[in-house]
Amino acid sequence: MADYKHILVAIDFTPEHTQVKARAEQLAKQSAARMSLIHVVEFVHIDPANELVLPTDIELEGQIAETARARLREIAESLDVPGEITQWVEPGSTRQEIIRVAEEQGVDLIVLGSHGRHGISLLLGSTANAVLHGAPCDVLAVRIQAQ
Repeated sequence: MADYKHILVAIDFTPEHTQVKARAEQLAKQSAARMSLIHVVEFVHIDPANELVLPTDIELEGQIAETARARLREIAESLDVPGEITQWVEPGSTRQEIIRVAEEQGVDLIVLGSHGRHGISLLLGSTANAVLHGAPCDVLAVRIQAQ
């Protein structure tokens, strides 16, 4: 196994995020790696005619982002890893923002959850698959187990 220096953990706030967090924490301890957390807020609204609508309520966007920052801060405080944990809450495409931050920060491992979807979800692709094929570094997709 490679010794990683900087691990970026994608957190989605589902109850299963604890499985992803635990695996990343274990790897960070083993490698004495720096850890960073990212949560991406995707604003995708569909009107009744099934057309994409961009959000117009900036105040709502700000509230959502601030809530995400608070939750990410709580997760960071719960981790037992070396050094300070950098946190990002980014608006936009989950795939693009994870890859962008990984490139900009010189991350050598991205850790995220994979739900192992089948059927139509598999055909449409998943965040884990999209990040895997675009990442500038290793990607660990933690298989989410039903709780």
